[in-house]
Amino acid sequence: PSASGGKVDLGLKEALNVGIKNTIAYLGKNDGYFANAAVKILLPEKIRKLEPALRGIGYGPQIDEFTLSMNRAAEKAAPMAADIFSTAITEMSFDDANRILRGGNTAATDYLKRKTYNKLLEQFKPAVRNTMSEYNVSRQYEAINGQIKTLPLVGQAVNLDINNYVSSKALDGLFAVLAREETNIRTNPKARVTDLLKEVFK
Repeated sequence: PSASGGKVDLGLKEALNVGIKNTIAYLGKNDGYFANAAVKILLPEKIRKLEPALRGIGYGPQIDEFTLSMNRAAEKAAPMAADIFSTAITEMSFDDANRILRGGNTAATDYLKRKTYNKLLEQFKPAVRNTMSEYNVSRQYEAINGQIKTLPLVGQAVNLDINNYVSSKALDGLFAVLAREETNIRTNPKARVTDLLKEVFK
């Protein structure tokens, strides 16, 4: 890219803002997570191992409902990441922007992930907790755990922080889609929707 330094800085930030807006619009709607195999939140691994046994005792519908509710909670919470991303982009230094622009196709996403993941997780958890209560996620998890205790050879509940699980999986999905958006802006001229992006990413 041959744009001047200030334009590089602004252009990269604009690219990220466009990417984040697209990512949140894509994920923060009905079926944004649930209908997308790349980011769909699956059963926690410990429960997944027991899924055949649970389905065998007729608990399939509850498992399906639990999976759907985790994804619905993530879809509802996704837009709440916007402010944290926005702050991280504003705080990005001129040198960071230059380095990122010359980096690989997901350099900006990788930078944001390093800078914001833990902060996002902490601020995402209360949002996810609220949306999980709307969809009874914790209650469904407890009910499944109750059934797990009755399974022969298992006899004990799965110990898991379900709020942390859904929050971290929701964030992983956000970063996966953002990486795809960034790659698109870098490699596809049609994705450069503003004059500044056209200039910086030519």
